[in-house]
Amino acid sequence: MGESSHRRLNPLTGEWVLVSPGRTGRPWQGKLDTPPAPVVAAYDPACYLCPGNERAGGVRNPQYTSTFVFDNDFPALRPDAPPLPRDPNSLCIAEAESGICRVICFSPRHDLSLPSLPPEAVTAVVQTWQEQSSKLLELPFIEYVQIFENRGATMGASNPHPHCQIWAVQHVPNDVAKEERGQIEYLEQRGTCLLCDYLAQERGGERIVTENNSFAVVVPFWAVWPFETLVLPKRHASELAELTPAEANDLGTLLSFLTRKYDTLFGVPFPYSMGFHQRPKNAPAAPWHIHAHFYPPLLRSAEIRKFMVGFELLAQPQRDITPEEAARILRNL
Repeated sequence: MGESSHRRLNPLTGEWVLVSPGRTGRPWQGKLDTPPAPVVAAYDPACYLCPGNERAGGVRNPQYTSTFVFDNDFPALRPDAPPLPRDPNSLCIAEAESGICRVICFSPRHDLSLPSLPPEAVTAVVQTWQEQSSKLLELPFIEYVQIFENRGATMGASNPHPHCQIWAVQHVPNDVAKEERGQIEYLEQRGTCLLCDYLAQERGGERIVTENNSFAVVVPFWAVWPFETLVLPKRHASELAELTPAEANDLGTLLSFLTRKYDTLFGVPFPYSMGFHQRPKNAPAAPWHIHAHFYPPLLRSAEIRKFMVGFELLAQPQRDITPEEAARILRNL
């Protein structure tokens, strides 16, 4: 493929991404941002997520010493959304969406995040993800649990205290539904798991960033964001609850290592949106292979970001740096 423009297919979603390596040398006179200063205080009396402090909703946090989970004081979803009338002949269609939104604080330390937490503390976060996913899926009106972290003000994080969110929803979200269709169609056509086959194809190749006994990190062939990565378990598992204690520990170790690589890339706390895609409650287990997406926006420095504008918004995603080059850079850090 070399330096010529081409497009690549994402078999999970059926969508294409345009790759234009020749654009990497163009001059930049666009917007520059000053990277935020790193958080230095282990405790912030004004932080509404620190232990013992009062949250914005008026509830006081306990003096927690590990992970801490609570229902979001300002949730995007509530468990009792009233039904909406629906006209089957109208093109303006809406329906109720009930759900539960929770916050998970990774640590009582205000100044630590995934890359700076001890690996065993990251494993405790993984175990909390497992517990919360299982509990929420037991609720009769919940169909899907989305775990995600927005790291940094660039990604809209409203508080620097290390935390993530869980949104448990009544219906399967768009991107998850697309990936489910892609995995089901692949299984029906070939009789094997799409992501098991993909990982087998990538093992030892130029897009692998790092791996351990249970997990591998790859810059996917179809990556959209400059330093996007895909975290895959080597054993076929459809949801977080299926991971063994050893696998949960390996996932924590891997996430710690990967996020340290990100922070090293441009010498700043690297912003990203990260989340796990796992099997919806009523979906078949066979085609589903759990995985995590990391979507970081930085492109060429701590100040230069990738924006989805113009052609990307109106036609299809486009990237300049190839996935192979991005993987090489991350691997060598």
